[in-house]
Amino acid sequence: MLRTAFQRYINNFRGFSREIWILTVITYINRAGTMVLPFLSKYLKEDLHFSYSDVGSIIAFCGAGSMIGSWLGGKLSDKIGFYRIMIFSLLTTGILLFFLEFVTTFYGLCAAMFGIFIIADMFRPAMFVSLGVYAKPENRTRALTLVRLAVNLGFATGPALGGLIIMFIGYRGLFWADGGTCIIAILLFWMLVKEKKVAPHATQQEADEAAGKSVFKDKPFWIFQVTCLIVGILFFQLFNTIPLYESVQFHLTELQTGLLLTLNGLIIFLFEMPIVSFVERKNINKIKITLVGSFLMAISMFLLLINVWVGIMLVMMVFMTFGEIFSFPFSNSVAVSRAPKGHIGRYMAVYTMSFGAAQILSSKIGMQIVQYYGYSANWIFMGCLGIVGSVFGIWTNSLIQKENKML
Repeated sequence: MLRTAFQRYINNFRGFSREIWILTVITYINRAGTMVLPFLSKYLKEDLHFSYSDVGSIIAFCGAGSMIGSWLGGKLSDKIGFYRIMIFSLLTTGILLFFLEFVTTFYGLCAAMFGIFIIADMFRPAMFVSLGVYAKPENRTRALTLVRLAVNLGFATGPALGGLIIMFIGYRGLFWADGGTCIIAILLFWMLVKEKKVAPHATQQEADEAAGKSVFKDKPFWIFQVTCLIVGILFFQLFNTIPLYESVQFHLTELQTGLLLTLNGLIIFLFEMPIVSFVERKNINKIKITLVGSFLMAISMFLLLINVWVGIMLVMMVFMTFGEIFSFPFSNSVAVSRAPKGHIGRYMAVYTMSFGAAQILSSKIGMQIVQYYGYSANWIFMGCLGIVGSVFGIWTNSLIQKENKML
């Protein structure tokens, strides 16, 4: 029985092109080196001694840069191609990260993080477009899940390594590790993957449909982006308020904080691909799955109100992680399915921008609530917000069902 279960798990990884596997490997290298983000709030608060409000503001500039970069990345991917955008984004980001350790003032960090995130997050919509090009249509959700597995396997190793680097070298060692892996990853991509043009131009009928279905007029898509925004706000608590809470409430070290994020990555590595494959085989409604994810994240926030037992951090992480599994791959699939030919970059830009906005709101709202009302008030607010996200998911599903009946 164990052998059969293992064989089923392995079968989930069959059918991908060589380019998808290379994308997966370079994503893992890049994400394993992404050690700055999980410790950014701790670095700003404990090493540079900024206030909660200032930490929230600096991270908000990261989110603002992310939004602009996401839009530019999607727009330029449609105009000049995803391949060039991916290479420019990661190579330039890697070089800039080497210099970030020398920026220590509040305004300097706001400007530096804003600029770096503009360039860094041009990569994401371009990468989503590349998946559409290199993956077969029937494999696209699984291809995204494979890349997400690489992201989370990277997060499973990166934060623990980051904690060790902080212990033995200091926070500044993280910038060199992050910058170096960005450059290594994109050089491997450039050497091993040849540029492939986006699928042939749309037919006249498809072009007419695209013209009548601008991303700005797609009401169900925008309502669904509210769910995505809320899911992102809850997710980014893992990188701003929660690491500080773990230190203040339970006195966890950077290594222990990193190991908790490692648990997040390992659970996703083990369960996400089988869950996605099951949902695809059974043709389960992806919007409904996403709203379940929002609800699980809400529960994870409410669990943090139990502040007398350190083990609750493990329980919270399990609920948060399964919330991610049910939210992220399927919300991406919904966004892609709404886009007509020639407009995928624009749709993916808006989709990724919602997570840039989430980063701004998550840090600024979370830190302000913590500063003025305490951590418990923040967990109550975030938990209620997660339930609102599920409600917007139900609304989106209702609109799309009505839309389908009219076709």
